[in-house]
Amino acid sequence: MTTPRTTTVTPTPPNAPPKTLSMARTTATTTRVLRQLTHDPRTIALLLLIPCVMLFLLRYVFDGNPRTFDSIGASLLGIFPLITMFLVTSIATLRERTSGTLERLLAMPLGKGDLIAGYALAFGTLAIIQSALATGLAVWFLGLDVTGSPWLLLLVALLDALLGTALGLFVSAFAASEFQAVQFMPAVIFPQLLLCGLFTPRDTMHPVLETVSDVLPMSYAVDGMNEVLHHTDMTATFVRDTLIVAGCAVLVLTLGAATLRRRTA
Repeated sequence: MTTPRTTTVTPTPPNAPPKTLSMARTTATTTRVLRQLTHDPRTIALLLLIPCVMLFLLRYVFDGNPRTFDSIGASLLGIFPLITMFLVTSIATLRERTSGTLERLLAMPLGKGDLIAGYALAFGTLAIIQSALATGLAVWFLGLDVTGSPWLLLLVALLDALLGTALGLFVSAFAASEFQAVQFMPAVIFPQLLLCGLFTPRDTMHPVLETVSDVLPMSYAVDGMNEVLHHTDMTATFVRDTLIVAGCAVLVLTLGAATLRRRTA
């Protein structure tokens, strides 16, 4: 009598994380984050109104010297969205981790890439609105004198906001509390603010600081804004600057997905 052979089937873990991005999972994450943000009007106000308020105050601080506003207004048009998106994104992501929401999400068939992409799309949607409001206010209401197209200003402001989102997602992996997330701002944002060329041209800095500024993404954001400020057409330098800012945002998002943890120790 022949004994029938049995085939051993290794069961697939039901909660094995997917290895590829899924548009459906990413879209679902984006929708969830946007729905949560609509129930937090203070966060919406911080994201959309604070950059506009800062530009408005800056314009009338230099009311007696409009040329000063023209020289630094375009740069700050990109810096303000980066800072606000960094702050809000880092705190919001950390809150999801400390509350246990992130752990429950990652226990589902949801990859880290889907989660990071969903957050990036959600905050990127707000970044588009934020950048459009700030650019429109500066150019058409506050009278920012721009030689190039305002649409190019909007493009750089949007890329800066997306970079701030990426940095916020990345930094949230290393903070244990919302207070610590805020403490990362002096370490991540302030050095870039001082070395980006806003206060003095980068080529007049100490050679060591100039070299450091050459690897900081905010430097290229300010350079891109200045290209629009002084040139009618899109220049090769502008294209280089925008590609560097966009590339840095993608790189930091990738690092954020690699360092994403379910919970904060």
